[in-house]
Amino acid sequence: MFYGIWRTRRDLGLPLTLAYAAHRLLQRASGGRAAVVPYGLYAQPLGGNAAALRPEPSTVVQQIDAGHPLNELLPRPAEVIARRHQQGDQCHVAVVKGQLAGTIWIARGHYDEDEVRCRYLLTEPAISAWDYDVYVEPKYRLGRTMARLWSAVDRHLSDIGVCWSFSRISRFNTGSVSSHARLGAVEIGRATFVVLGSLQLAWWHANGQPLQWHLGGTPLVQLRPPPPRPPSATAAP
Repeated sequence: MFYGIWRTRRDLGLPLTLAYAAHRLLQRASGGRAAVVPYGLYAQPLGGNAAALRPEPSTVVQQIDAGHPLNELLPRPAEVIARRHQQGDQCHVAVVKGQLAGTIWIARGHYDEDEVRCRYLLTEPAISAWDYDVYVEPKYRLGRTMARLWSAVDRHLSDIGVCWSFSRISRFNTGSVSSHARLGAVEIGRATFVVLGSLQLAWWHANGQPLQWHLGGTPLVQLRPPPPRPPSATAAP
């Protein structure tokens, strides 16, 4: 027990460790109806990873529509899959030697959170997308399936003019935060939700804006791409 607390403290730092302890206590006491949910909000630049991997003949990445038979193999209930297609979200899948290996969903314009009540609004939709529900089958997680899937999605979005892909990551999930950082993702804000049954309190800040909060209902969190990076000081005039 004490080793687990020490390891969490080491990985998360004291404030997040306390938040995680509160989350676990609320979950246990409420039977899963209460939670503390802290997110980091990230923007990942596109166009730099499309050519990073050599083609692999055994891996095929494709976008599937609502009528594709692979929908039946996706790791989500059929009604959830149908709703996503109906609202216009794109499903990209990786197939390795004929077997479903991974998926990434892409939303445009906005994304309605599926763990808490929140709508993320992309204020520059022509150059922005939202990626979510990234999933790789366990037996493919040690290989390059995820990298090939993301590379193909990056190329597809870049080809239609999208420069940034947004996402939210649980701040408890340090592994995912690190992997996104390696791909060039930058944190543009944070959002925290405290759920007590049907009651929800949310507070957030993004893109350098002041802290905002919302009690009850569904908050609207507006996100815009980060400003361009300044040119290198060593660049030629």
